[in-house]
Amino acid sequence: MGEKSECPIRSSQDELDSSSTVSVLPLTVCLTLQDLSYKDRHWHEGCFHCSRCGSSLVDKPFAAKGEQLLCTDCYSNEYSSKCQECKKTIMPGTRKMEYKGNSWHETCFTCQRCQQPIGTKSFIPKENQNFCVPCYEKQYALQCVQCKKPITTGGVTYREQPWHKECFVCTACKKQLSGQRFTARDEFPYCLTCFCDLYAKKCAGCTNPISGLGGTKYISFEERQWHNDCFNCKKCSLSLVGRGFLTERDDILCPDCGKDI
Repeated sequence: MGEKSECPIRSSQDELDSSSTVSVLPLTVCLTLQDLSYKDRHWHEGCFHCSRCGSSLVDKPFAAKGEQLLCTDCYSNEYSSKCQECKKTIMPGTRKMEYKGNSWHETCFTCQRCQQPIGTKSFIPKENQNFCVPCYEKQYALQCVQCKKPITTGGVTYREQPWHKECFVCTACKKQLSGQRFTARDEFPYCLTCFCDLYAKKCAGCTNPISGLGGTKYISFEERQWHNDCFNCKKCSLSLVGRGFLTERDDILCPDCGKDI
């Protein structure tokens, strides 16, 4: 952008030596011989005018663009930004707000809902409109099913309901479940550790929980369960998965080891 002078142009009156020889001056030279200067450049008073409209710039604010001097109206019309809201020129020296290549007068940059100036406060754009954060939350933000407060960023959807990440926790231990494997019982979410401790059946071989999650395979027989890897002959440890077996009290045996029962 060109440079703007808000100060009156410096002027000085040339002093003529009485012994000097004065030539006849061209008509364009003002008879007062007043000299106007700006950044080491000089003009006659009558020549110091806007390069576009020709209006005098003497004692008026102006802007420079390259070698040209322009009055504020011409400079604004040609080079200044236009307000996205009112479509009027944003005059040089006035404060403007900018966002993604668009400009606004400070008083025009307002919340679409409450019409209050946004200024330098946080705001949220939506469909070419700008909203202050409180108005956006009231009008558009989903509300967390747990705390009933607006979800402004991120969030988790579980059973088609929105949750804050920090609100979506294990029903038992209260650890966050976002990004973790979990399961549910009676529609309440649980981390795998708590679910197994509380509800999973215990393996008759190793006594550890059988979660049945993630494709875990297990054997069930007479109200007892075993991990596939634990369903082995009590005597020879042969895997009995897919094989015939015998029982002796709480033990399971392969046919060979059970011959003498």
